[in-house]
Amino acid sequence: MEFLSPPTWADALAAKAARPDAVPLAGGTDVMVELNFRRRAPAALLDLTRVPELRAWREEDGLLRIGAGVSYARIMAELGGRLPGLARAARTVGSPQIRNRGTLGGNLGSASPAGDGHPPLLATGALVELASTRGVRRVPVAEFFTGPKQSVLSDDELIAAVLVPPAPGPQQFAKIGTRNAMVIAVASFALELRPEGSVGTGIGSAGPTPLRAPEAEAFAAAELPWASRGRLDPAVAERFGELVAAAASPIDDVRGTAAYRRRTLGVLARRTLTWAWSELCA
Repeated sequence: MEFLSPPTWADALAAKAARPDAVPLAGGTDVMVELNFRRRAPAALLDLTRVPELRAWREEDGLLRIGAGVSYARIMAELGGRLPGLARAARTVGSPQIRNRGTLGGNLGSASPAGDGHPPLLATGALVELASTRGVRRVPVAEFFTGPKQSVLSDDELIAAVLVPPAPGPQQFAKIGTRNAMVIAVASFALELRPEGSVGTGIGSAGPTPLRAPEAEAFAAAELPWASRGRLDPAVAERFGELVAAAASPIDDVRGTAAYRRRTLGVLARRTLTWAWSELCA
């Protein structure tokens, strides 16, 4: 196995163009597991940990541009006030050691339907910035995933960054697993309430890709008492949960049944809507 360790972003893109079969290595929290269990035997590894641009974040045209190499721990510490939903999701990832090593870009690159970072990005309408020696393109995160562990990423492209609007209002994230910590989600859900009267959603671990729930978003936008900031009608929360569950396409597997996933998604959706609405009205 060849090990490539470019010191600059330009070098990394050139290396990926020359070796499209090279597997990018950032935090290594997914790749190294696959290597250790002999589930993968790439011809080359492309170490991106020396590239400084990937570890930086900044404001850009009203968005927060988060480099693909920014760790979960830094998202929690540095961006929690501006992206609370993503920070909440980051807190649920593995152990402190994993959060110190794991990166948002690596989570996207793995394209797992159960990735904890994906639902908050869907709920906020984030963009994924992809780069190669051919140029740069930005893809809406809802269009990034194409199947289980599959994405629109071309063989010669690398994930450069994620661009996320700062939270305009309350954001929530919740997941359920087989235990309370260090667990892959059986189901997860993210929610964003925008004070002007719109809603964003993201569903994880309940379909071949991370999903939105457009009908639930439209229902909540129409039925919530935005103008009065009045009490949340339990019937509205109940129907919202039903529409979120209906948007999922879960399967039975070792972590849970499809029916259980739908049931839990309804509960998570009701709870997060209740929490977010209370925060908006506080």
